[in-house]
This record gives sequence, C-alpha cells and structure tokens, in this order.
Amino acid sequence: MERASRNDVTGWLRAWSRGDDSALEKLTPLVYAELRQRARRLMAHERPGNSLQPTALIHETYLRLLGAGPVNWHDRRHFYALSARLMRQILVDHARSRGRQKRGGAAMPIAFDETVIGPPEAPDLLRLDDALQALAETDARKSRVIELRFFGGFSVDDTANILEVSPQTVLRDWRLAKAWLQREMKRGDRG
Repeated sequence: MERASRNDVTGWLRAWSRGDDSALEKLTPLVYAELRQRARRLMAHERPGNSLQPTALIHETYLRLLGAGPVNWHDRRHFYALSARLMRQILVDHARSRGRQKRGGAAMPIAFDETVIGPPEAPDLLRLDDALQALAETDARKSRVIELRFFGGFSVDDTANILEVSPQTVLRDWRLAKAWLQREMKRGDRG
C-alpha cells in the first residue's frame, strides 16, 4: 500500500473527531503500518518471552482509543503521541499483571535451560514508569521527551514539532532525562 500523506491522515482524524465513523475505517489502514513499526521497536526493549506481541499491543491501543470517547485530533502527530502514551500504559499494565502472576497467580512452571543466554536485561517497566512519573512532577517536558522518543519511537525532529521546541532542546532534554532516569533506576536497585 502507498504511504499515506500527512494531510490524508490528518483529514481522516478530524473527520473521525466530528463523528464520522467511516473515517476510522479509512484511517486504520493508513496508520496501521507505522503503529506496527513503532510497536515492534518498543517491544524490542521487552524481556524475552513476553506474552504481549506488537500486533496485540496495537490492537489494545486501538481499543483504548475507541473507548476514550471523542478526541479533538489536531493532526497525525497528536494521534501518534497519544498512541505512544497508550502503548506505555498498556506495557506498564502488562508488567504489573506479570508481577501479580509471579506472586502466586496461575503461573505454570517452566524448565530452566542454563545453556541459553538471552539478550541484556530489559528495563523494568514498572520502575521506569514510576521514575517517569516522578520526573514529570519536576519537569514534565523531559518526561514527555522520554515518552515520545522511547515509547513512541519519534525522531528528534518529530518530538520537537510535537512539543513545539527546537531539536536542540529535545536533544538536551533527552540527554538530561536519560541521565536522571538512570540515576533513579540505580537508586531503586539499592533501596
């Protein structure tokens, strides 16, 4: 399928905002490939064996978008930014659910094969989410930069456009926020 123009996506989003249900049917194939690509990139950071797959993440995101009621979409960037926030929430909810299962849920025993070495440890999404919430209390923009770049897969330029700041500001916020989050995550390891 041809890549849709930004104006097409924005037009269908605005039509959907006005209550045109057929606009959603036209919009879905236009944004699905990009959402899937973002979900794949995001899921690459997850632990091996995660039961949530990119397709399921996209479908859950759609369900939450539909359940949110009418949204006054500004443009495609607004749509993808909200989708990134929803993907973050879904991953955090999924991580919380895994945590509950570890503490006695209906978990099935799995044989451990010591010869298999997996990829480096994925970030603990629950601690990352807590740290991002703490960062948002002191600097909401830096928290938003992390959310858009890490969870949304946005480029520096796209993030700058969404936040209406310069790319240099995004890079500076990205660097400072990552350092702050790393410190907070290490602090959580000790405490």
